[in-house]
Amino acid sequence: MSDPLEIPIGSLKLRDLRALLNPQQALQRILRAALATTKGDSGSFILLNPNTGLLDIEASHGLRPEAKRIKLRQGQGVTGWVATTGRPLRVNDVKRESRYISVNPEVRSEIALPLEIRGQVVGVLNIDSKEPNAFSPADEHRLVTFASDAAEWLSYAWEIDQLRIKGQQLGTLVDMGHLIVAENNLDEVLDQITKAANRLMATRLCSLMLVSQDGRELVLRAHHGAGDTYRNRPNLPLDNSLVGVVVKRNKPMSVLNVREHQRYRHMEVARREGLVSLLAVPLEFNGNVLGVLAVYTQMLHRFSNEEIRTLTTLSKLSAVAIEKARLLQRIMEMEEQLRTSERLNALGLLAAEVAHEIRNPLTVMQMLFHAMVDNLQLEGDSRRDAQVIAEKMKQMNRIVDQVLGFARSSEPSKEPVELGSLFEDIAVLTRHKLQRQDIKLRRRISAATPSIRVDRSQVEQALLNVILNAVEAMPDGGTIRLLTEQRKIEGRHYLALKVRDTGPGMTPEKLEEIFAPFLTTKETGTGIGLAIVRKIVENHQGKVEVKSALGKGTTFALLFPVEKPGEGRENA
Repeated sequence: MSDPLEIPIGSLKLRDLRALLNPQQALQRILRAALATTKGDSGSFILLNPNTGLLDIEASHGLRPEAKRIKLRQGQGVTGWVATTGRPLRVNDVKRESRYISVNPEVRSEIALPLEIRGQVVGVLNIDSKEPNAFSPADEHRLVTFASDAAEWLSYAWEIDQLRIKGQQLGTLVDMGHLIVAENNLDEVLDQITKAANRLMATRLCSLMLVSQDGRELVLRAHHGAGDTYRNRPNLPLDNSLVGVVVKRNKPMSVLNVREHQRYRHMEVARREGLVSLLAVPLEFNGNVLGVLAVYTQMLHRFSNEEIRTLTTLSKLSAVAIEKARLLQRIMEMEEQLRTSERLNALGLLAAEVAHEIRNPLTVMQMLFHAMVDNLQLEGDSRRDAQVIAEKMKQMNRIVDQVLGFARSSEPSKEPVELGSLFEDIAVLTRHKLQRQDIKLRRRISAATPSIRVDRSQVEQALLNVILNAVEAMPDGGTIRLLTEQRKIEGRHYLALKVRDTGPGMTPEKLEEIFAPFLTTKETGTGIGLAIVRKIVENHQGKVEVKSALGKGTTFALLFPVEKPGEGRENA
């Protein structure tokens, strides 16, 4: 097939332009073909800018540089008249045409043809000549047909370009989905969101602001493309700022020119940063607006409904990623609090153990000292020294009492506990740690499970200690099952909360020692977690049972007494 530029205009078909997939290249190729057909000296493709309403030169050949910068309004000049009326216009002598606006004094004749797509004029094709009467009616007829074919192809090129852009957008949204799954650090998540939004929307700047803890301001947390002026601007108050409306109404908002909007608070920042049009969408999760995702262009731009939907979709994915990162952060903080609580409990038990060991010899010392003082009948300085020693021993005894009182566990505050909610909270608290070690947590509450009255926080701590102990025993992954079971022991009814793991199990010798305080088989930890578990259960008048075998895993059963066995409902 020959080059389409060399094909006579009458035989030029769309199939000859299939290779032109880029709209800009298509305009240049079509323009060269039109000039070659008519033997014009210069020409241009002028398209209507939907954002400004002006006619912009998108492609040209043979025009002077200053001519390329000219922008016409609809109805202005020959080009504007053709764009407004949708009719072609052939000018044999531009000096006799009142509508003609000269951009090149050498031009003597011109022909302008409308480009229509689906019945709407989207631009004008101009061909100029330095000769008067350069274009005949036959040229006009051929160029009308040519412009029609060119507009149809240009429509295809634009559609192909839109498909390419949508493909890129889909890829960005898929990347965001991967980010939600893979990234846990909140700051990194926010940074990736702004980069993705800027790439997705092809904008000058993207910023992400989160609502402050007091709910009064929007705080800039991440940005891409921002300079120092934008980064150092003050926080935005929610009540009387333009972007704050997005949070208040929980709806997207677009502004054609922020530099002219009376509610935009940082116009000087916009001028220095080169920001013009704004699109801001809420970061919403479960009906709660977390903040605002905003993009700015450096030219006037009317954001289409498709662009608003695209950024809104990204914002919804981003809100999920933000909430996930926040949740994991809270879980890690709670894990640290749990470890701190465990260390404090261990310290309390250690203090009690030490205090108990001190009290026995101290009691003997007091008895012997008083007997010795009575037998010696001391006087003067010796008697005063003996009194001081006796007082100090009493003081030591009070200190021991205080330590024992502090270390002694408080009575559980019992209340009805819904096991489904308890198991769900435990799953949330341990999810991050289990995922890191590829451990699955299975939960099952058997039918007709009786209700129990326990101290929820203490029972939660006991179950967490057992589960975390099982996690330490399964560094290569496995499964932990959290189950319920009814028991009857010596005529009394119990509800067993069972934790069963698929770890390596324990020898009978190790099994006998697991509740001994400060005994541990792990490289880290206090070795007192299971001692705390047994103490909590015993404070509830319950029992702890452990079954384990090498290679078959371990099962802990925390038995709590119940008054009405067999009642309840399925809650698996």
